[in-house]
Amino acid sequence: MIMFALGLGALAGIIVNISVSGNVGAQAVLNTLIDTIAHPVGQIFLRLLFIVVVPLVFASLASGVAGLGDISKLGKIGGRTLLFFLITSAFAATVGITLLEVVRPGDGFDPAAREILMKSYATQASEIQSKTGTAVATGVLGIVNQILDMFIPRNITKAIVNMEMIPLIVFSLLLGAALTKIADEKREAMIKWLDSLSEAMITIVGFAMKLAPIAVFCLIFSVTARFGLDLLQKLGIYVFLILLGYAIVLFLFYPILLKILTKRNPIEFLTKASPIMVTAFSLSSSNGTLPTSIRISETVLGIRPKVASFVLPLGATMNMNGTALFEGAVVLFIAQVFGVDLSISQQILVVMLCVISSIGVAGVPGGSLPLLMIVMAQVGVPPDGIAIILGVDRLLDMGRTVINVMGDVVCSAYINDSVMES
Repeated sequence: MIMFALGLGALAGIIVNISVSGNVGAQAVLNTLIDTIAHPVGQIFLRLLFIVVVPLVFASLASGVAGLGDISKLGKIGGRTLLFFLITSAFAATVGITLLEVVRPGDGFDPAAREILMKSYATQASEIQSKTGTAVATGVLGIVNQILDMFIPRNITKAIVNMEMIPLIVFSLLLGAALTKIADEKREAMIKWLDSLSEAMITIVGFAMKLAPIAVFCLIFSVTARFGLDLLQKLGIYVFLILLGYAIVLFLFYPILLKILTKRNPIEFLTKASPIMVTAFSLSSSNGTLPTSIRISETVLGIRPKVASFVLPLGATMNMNGTALFEGAVVLFIAQVFGVDLSISQQILVVMLCVISSIGVAGVPGGSLPLLMIVMAQVGVPPDGIAIILGVDRLLDMGRTVINVMGDVVCSAYINDSVMES
């Protein structure tokens, strides 16, 4: 039903966009319709999912670590999980850069189209750039304090309010590790409470999923009705190449990993994981998809709760393969549009920066854009050039979220089938 609503919403939006084109009155009515009906319905669905993210990540991670019993297992599982994240992100970023370097769609980009896009999205680009102000530290002490604040802030509640997931993950891991060191009866009582909280959050997700088909229709309709196909025509090759990169990772790279590391049937695995992919595509949020990822992984994919509750919340914050691919491709594309020639060493630097920056990306729609501007600035590409691609970013954001989330699911299958057996 969600897939049907997705296609129907996209088709309806494109038809309406074409129908009202050039008619100011009809366009105003359409905008009112989107703002008063489609947007609220979509937001109710999104917020029902976002509202459970913090308690779900806290409960599932802490319970997962505490349930391991032997704290030494955490180092083994955690080390292999992080290594998997780094390798897959580096591969994805390399795919994005390679595709854009081979085809070079930014060369010869229409200057008139570039100016129109820059003007249309100049305000939005400025807002994104303003978010990078606190992200750049100067001096050794400033960098050290920035890293400390990223992982262990002085005020954990403030970090949670700001939806900064890395401090929450660190706190949850510390709590889970501490629970393994206390008396058995106290540990078991706490684990039962954490499991009950996690199950309650999953139940709330069930409430939201009853609204999912209608909400997905509204979300997709809002995007396609406002922007139509005009932007896709101007940026068609760029969009196609990034979508091709997503396809390479999802349908070639991940199946190879599944076959080699887990001995599972890749086609069967991806088919069973389709509800996760549809939810990720609809929400454009790794955090928003997390409840669905945990539920499907445990009940359909046969991944043990101890593994799913550790790997998936961690991956929703730290494993962003699709984001790494997207960032590398965008940097090259905008460099080509503005005539900035990046050397091989600079492209390698871009890959490294994309992997590092993707770890700190917020798992919400558009969360990668502020950090992407920092990466662009590091290699001499104009950061405000990001305005060129903002019009089509919603579509690409939906796609990269699928890659991000499925990378987490594949990793959890690897940990479940190999590491936990040894």
